[in-house]
Amino acid sequence: MLTTMPVIPTTPSEPGLSSPAMPSAPRSDNCLILSGQVAGVCETRLTPAGVPISRFLLDHQSGQIEAGLPRQARCRIPVLACGEALARIAEQLPPGAPVRVQGFVSRVNYREGEYRVALHAACIDLLPNECVE
Repeated sequence: MLTTMPVIPTTPSEPGLSSPAMPSAPRSDNCLILSGQVAGVCETRLTPAGVPISRFLLDHQSGQIEAGLPRQARCRIPVLACGEALARIAEQLPPGAPVRVQGFVSRVNYREGEYRVALHAACIDLLPNECVE
C-alpha cells in the first residue's frame, strides 16, 4: 500500500526568492527537506545543452532526539539547483543566508568507490534569520 507524505507548505519571506512546493512523494521515494545556512558563494555553470546549474554548500545544525537521547546533528552538503528558475534563486543567496531546501539526494558521480552525495533542489526557500541557529 502506497501512502504519501504531506507537502510542507512554505511561505516566501521575499518575493522572487521561493520556488514552487515540491509535490508529495511516496515514502519509498527519495525526498529530503533540510534547512541551514548557505556556506560560501554560489557557483553557476552551463551544461553543454545550455542548462544552468548552480551549486552551493548548505550547513545544517540542529538538536535531535535519537534513541530517547538528545544529540547535535551537523552536516555540510552540496546543493545543486538545475534549470533557469532554481539557478536564478540560488545565485541571489548571499553567504550565511538561512534557507530550506527540498529535493532528492543522489551521488555526485558514479566512479567506483566514491559515495559523496548532493541534494538536488526542487524547491529553495529563503527563511527569516531567526529560523536557523
